[in-house]
Amino acid sequence: MIKDRLIEYEHNGVLLESYFTYDDSIDGPRPGILISHAWAGRVEQVCEIARKLAELGYAGFALDLYGKGVFGNSPEENRELMTPFLQDRPMLQSRLTLSLETMQKQAEVDSGNCVGIGYCFGGLCMLDLARIGTDIAGVVSFHGLFNAPGNTDDVKIKAKVLALHGNNDPMVHVEVVTAFEEELSAAGADWQIHVYGNTYHAFTNPSANDPEHGLVYNETADKRSWLTMKNFLQELF
Repeated sequence: MIKDRLIEYEHNGVLLESYFTYDDSIDGPRPGILISHAWAGRVEQVCEIARKLAELGYAGFALDLYGKGVFGNSPEENRELMTPFLQDRPMLQSRLTLSLETMQKQAEVDSGNCVGIGYCFGGLCMLDLARIGTDIAGVVSFHGLFNAPGNTDDVKIKAKVLALHGNNDPMVHVEVVTAFEEELSAAGADWQIHVYGNTYHAFTNPSANDPEHGLVYNETADKRSWLTMKNFLQELF
């Protein structure tokens, strides 16, 4: 049976509340999957992803970056919540590290076998976790942002990296992808970038329907990217 609980922890005076779920029919610890949300916060959609991963035999930990009960309800609110983290990447990296450590402390998690996955802004978050040299098995970015943080130039990436990207994403142009590839190679990473043709930003989000701003759900790319992630996890574990 799938069980869940809310887990509170504090970072820099901010009370955070993450969502943790697992299958209690599995004996002993199992790999932990840290899930980083998009710009609206730890909404129900992220918790549902955690439950889907629990059904696959993993422990899902949907982290909270903004604070307990803090969610954005419009693009303007979402941007206001996200921007401080983009402007202070070391602070973001510190909060991500604490979230990972909190997940690893859960009795149901095999702390030596962990992966991070993230969506949009959350994809950038998980890439930053890899960029600071975190010793985890891998990270997965779904339509994430690739901008380098600027404080990890000499750090070797230990985690295997999988980036799932829409070729028509207006937030990540081709030259940004090329720079990201060069960055990963220079850091000695084992990396993959899967590019989906005729696919825009937020392609895994069924509610994304804003062609003017390049946010469009793509059912085919959604299914393909989920399958690619599952294969990546099977390779790691």
